[in-house]
Amino acid sequence: MAEKTESTSKDWMIFLISTVITVFLLIKYPAWFWVPLPFVLTYLTKAFKAL
Repeated sequence: MAEKTESTSKDWMIFLISTVITVFLLIKYPAWFWVPLPFVLTYLTKAFKAL
């Protein structure tokens, strides 16, 4: 059976962008910083290939 190798660069990019959005919301609109948190955590685990 062949191993499927995926590039994690897309996952890292989505993680970084969502982290920037989270920090921006934390500074500008603190009540809404939790909205992008699922993206941050999901793509961090995908980038580490833990998911």
